[in-house]
Amino acid sequence: MKKKQLRALNSLEKWLLKEVPSQEILKEAFKTIRGALESLPEEIDEIPAGLPVPAEIASEPQTIALYSDGGCRGNPGPGAFAYVVQNHQGEVLAEGVEFEAHTTNNKMELSGPIRGLSELKDILPESRLTKIKVITDSKYVVDGMKSWVAGWKSRGWKKADGKAPENLELWQELDRVKDSFLQVEWAWVKGHGGHPQNEYCDKKANEAMDANLS
Repeated sequence: MKKKQLRALNSLEKWLLKEVPSQEILKEAFKTIRGALESLPEEIDEIPAGLPVPAEIASEPQTIALYSDGGCRGNPGPGAFAYVVQNHQGEVLAEGVEFEAHTTNNKMELSGPIRGLSELKDILPESRLTKIKVITDSKYVVDGMKSWVAGWKSRGWKKADGKAPENLELWQELDRVKDSFLQVEWAWVKGHGGHPQNEYCDKKANEAMDANLS
């Protein structure tokens, strides 16, 4: 974690020094912050047990993988989503899980990538230069982002029959947040097929539902 924070601090310093004229004051401030960070005990960037390096980006060292899964008990009913983000070395850059008392399966599947991409936009110093690969077991999300959204937008966010798509606000939010990055690709994996990151997200989402429904 400390290494990640120091990298982010270095990138922020470089950017600010280009934009702000009072460089000496900034340099002293960053020197103080960097010293405080470096004085903290060294931490190992933990990879959750059993979570390997992302196979989907093994040959793409500049790409970041975002895995997500969502579910619902009853549709509608209580549900949750979880996501985990890794670089090509397997380092976990971000992860999260969220429970909702009354939702739908599709809303949870959409919410995972939205929250994951939103967090990455905040923590990556140069998100617009970053390529993200979103991997999910939801064909609803993958087909929507690869095929449906472009048509909806061309018709003013309407389907071919003139009606608004279901979960319109979530689709619009996902479409907006993806534009924070250089490129976002969408890939489907079979759910409950033994894919380690997908199983991990599924487990975290179910744990959140168990904890809130017990």
